[in-house]
Amino acid sequence: MSVLVIENARVVSAGALKANQRVICEGGKVVSVEGMKAPSPSGEVVDAKGMCLAPGFIDLHIHGSGGHLIDDGPDALAALCRLLPRYGVTSFLPTVCPLPPGRDEAFLRQLAQVRQRGSEILAFHLEGPFLARTGALNADALGRADVDRVQKLISAAGPRGAVFSVSPELENAPELIRAMSATGRPAFITHTGATAEQTQAAIEAGARHATHFYDVFPAGPEIDPGVRPCGTVEAILADSRVTVDFILDGEHVNPLAVELARLCKGRSGVCLITDANVGAGLPPGRHVFAGEEIEFRYPGGPARMTENARSPGALAGSGLTMDQALRNAMKMLKIDLGDALAMVSENPARVLGLAGSKGSISAGFDADLVLLDENLRVKQTWVAGRSVFTAA
Repeated sequence: MSVLVIENARVVSAGALKANQRVICEGGKVVSVEGMKAPSPSGEVVDAKGMCLAPGFIDLHIHGSGGHLIDDGPDALAALCRLLPRYGVTSFLPTVCPLPPGRDEAFLRQLAQVRQRGSEILAFHLEGPFLARTGALNADALGRADVDRVQKLISAAGPRGAVFSVSPELENAPELIRAMSATGRPAFITHTGATAEQTQAAIEAGARHATHFYDVFPAGPEIDPGVRPCGTVEAILADSRVTVDFILDGEHVNPLAVELARLCKGRSGVCLITDANVGAGLPPGRHVFAGEEIEFRYPGGPARMTENARSPGALAGSGLTMDQALRNAMKMLKIDLGDALAMVSENPARVLGLAGSKGSISAGFDADLVLLDENLRVKQTWVAGRSVFTAA
């Protein structure tokens, strides 16, 4: 087995940076992290030149990027796997828009055949059809909610498995969530205006994460005039079992909401996602998503429906990349690099039950690594110890 040796790196460990470190990887795993005193072992040696070596980024929610949209099929997904390492993403959940019953299974079976080269597919994220509100998705998001459909989609996803997003106000949401989480994959809460009680029932059934929190999470109606109601947002913030993620592009959520969530959830309970759409990473322009024309007006900003779409100006995913989300976190939340990196690596790994294998540069963990320069731009990315991107 080939040996990878990365020397003279500032390594993120337990939220802090340690300088002059050597990371040795073999067989796709980190073997050791040590100082530079001992002679280098034989193998492929990379001089990090004092740059930051971080755990690879994990994106829990992404529809596309760089002109590639997962809903276009297996070739687009394979291209996305090749593209994402340039942004430090070593693993991700390809997020699939809902389709009518039967078509969704067939499409998912096609995606499940993709053999990735680049970023690793951890599972397929199904944003619908078990939703009460469409957001930017089409009406197929509001599909028939039954356990049989859940089981068919789990089967179609194959060995990688499926992660479902669900709205707690669906009549049989607890039953659905129990079926969704029976395979060991988490069930996500999203697209919801549920009551606090409905949300608590979903959590008791096994829901453990809320995706693009605050976005398509409207406040409930006032019961007593002037008294702010408690709904799904408050129920999620109040329960320590539930983690959350945000699209931190400056428009999808006010940074104050992220700061509040960090106070409620602690350092380990908040993740960043991109919810990136087809135009992410490209110059400003117009594209089509879920049958609607959308526009990206500036790099890293949100996508919005155009005047030709059903809801002009409505948000429709983002133009974020994960390295930009990392930089935004440090700037908007005024947090240090260690805490920001946890939001894109360690914490997402924990959400997926992978805290023992991903999200840390430690012996025995997957050698999913990203080298960042002083401006937090990606210089090189490794997946399972294999270099999959090197900046020009």
